[in-house]
Amino acid sequence: MPFTASDICKIIFAVLLPPVGVFLETGCSGRFFLNILLTCLGYLPGIIHALYIILKY
Repeated sequence: MPFTASDICKIIFAVLLPPVGVFLETGCSGRFFLNILLTCLGYLPGIIHALYIILKY
């Protein structure tokens, strides 16, 4: 899958506020709520999960 300009925006959001990046990629899904939980447990796990979701899908 090619890397687009919207992916860059999502990655920036993923670093600043991880759930927003996941929401932009998947919408209001289970992945979004999982990312909220991971971000609450620790900021770094939320970022890692968000980047994984954005780069995978």
